[in-house]
Amino acid sequence: MILFPAIDLKDGKCVLLKHGDMATATIYNDDPAAQARAFEDQGFEWLHVVDLNGAFKGQSVNSAAVGAI
Repeated sequence: MILFPAIDLKDGKCVLLKHGDMATATIYNDDPAAQARAFEDQGFEWLHVVDLNGAFKGQSVNSAAVGAI
């Protein structure tokens, strides 16, 4: 089995949504690159990244955070 950790980005921060509702975003890390490194330090080789703002807007919004990762 291969597990893929995920980072969902909203306003440049790592968040969790409840039932896909952007208004319920809970920030769990202000630094997406640090979160990616933490996953790497745990032995993960792959990462699933979602630009939530971009998904709702229809164009990339968190490209700086993605680039930092």
